[in-house]
Amino acid sequence: MGIPFIDLKKQQARIYEKIVGNIKKVLAHGQYIMGPEIKTLEETLAGYVGVEDAIACSSGTDALLMALMAYDVGPKDAIFTTPFTFIATAEVIALLGATPIFVDIDPHTFNIDPNMLELAVKALKQKKSDIYPLPDGYEHLRPKGIIAVDIFGQPADYNRINSVASANNLFVIEDAAQAFGAEYNGAKAGSLTDIAATSFFPAKPLGGYGDGGMVFTNSPDLAEKMRSIRIHGKGSYKYDNIRVGINGRLDTIQAAILLAKFEILPEEIELRCLVADRYTKFLSSSDKASPPFVSKEVKSAWAQYSLLSTHRDEIIKTLSASSIPTAIYYPIPLHMQAAFSRLNYKKGDLPVSENTCETIFSIPMHPYLDIKDQRHIADIIMNIV
Repeated sequence: MGIPFIDLKKQQARIYEKIVGNIKKVLAHGQYIMGPEIKTLEETLAGYVGVEDAIACSSGTDALLMALMAYDVGPKDAIFTTPFTFIATAEVIALLGATPIFVDIDPHTFNIDPNMLELAVKALKQKKSDIYPLPDGYEHLRPKGIIAVDIFGQPADYNRINSVASANNLFVIEDAAQAFGAEYNGAKAGSLTDIAATSFFPAKPLGGYGDGGMVFTNSPDLAEKMRSIRIHGKGSYKYDNIRVGINGRLDTIQAAILLAKFEILPEEIELRCLVADRYTKFLSSSDKASPPFVSKEVKSAWAQYSLLSTHRDEIIKTLSASSIPTAIYYPIPLHMQAAFSRLNYKKGDLPVSENTCETIFSIPMHPYLDIKDQRHIADIIMNIV
């Protein structure tokens, strides 16, 4: 039997009785929509993150969408974001009729580069695409906000990102879909910007058994607005609709499962860090693949362990022959995706992202990865001829 990329079975075995018990409580009270477990989960995770309000929702994508809607984002608004992420980050911008402006990434952390962000904001404000590559139609856009992504579990450089935002009157949304449990300068991911969004997709550091998400904020006004947006723009009661919203509720059963899984999350984050440290030690002398870099002010949640290599295809093929799975996050940067072809970005506009997409790959990563399996994986990579 091969090594699993993510081992949810071992995790489930640890807490199976707790999960079943929590599900049975939901079946007993029958409140499958907005049951009491929703509020408990929101209060529990808000306390863990260190914010005033948490609003559970149906997915990480809807968490981002609700956050943008809370800021009344729409046509002619420009939102600066990274091209090196899953499409959901930029998709929600386009869904509201706004325009993503893609900003290149730091070659070490793979997060949005604050220096490039500053240039991109300057270029748009001055309407000069020679300062930084801008999409078609930029002449009619106004800078509105930033979505920074905590890629692979490592928070972005929020001191600098928030500084750029403050100087230019922009809001900041933290896309912490891969980073729940991570830290930046001692503060938890989810508390680092005006609004943060996370995902409970099963493969995430805190994942359910289906889709789910949550938004976090310290603003009572934004929290109230997102609670309304989550349930069809609800006002004081079900049929009082004070704005256009979405059907963005989290299922009660998912909340019950997440409450059980959250109990072991702090331990699992430490185990993820241990697994990552072992990989880095085993691969530190490799001339075939470069281990990931983590900033000193950051504690990563290690959603993935990703390497860079010009020998990527050969390494993946050799690992596959030994029944070791790999993944490529992400093979095509967003500015080169067909979905955003109307923006007319061209190859070479964002060279760091483009090069990273051509050389990056991820190897098995989860809290229960055995040291023998890790050494086996590392040995194969180290011995590629």
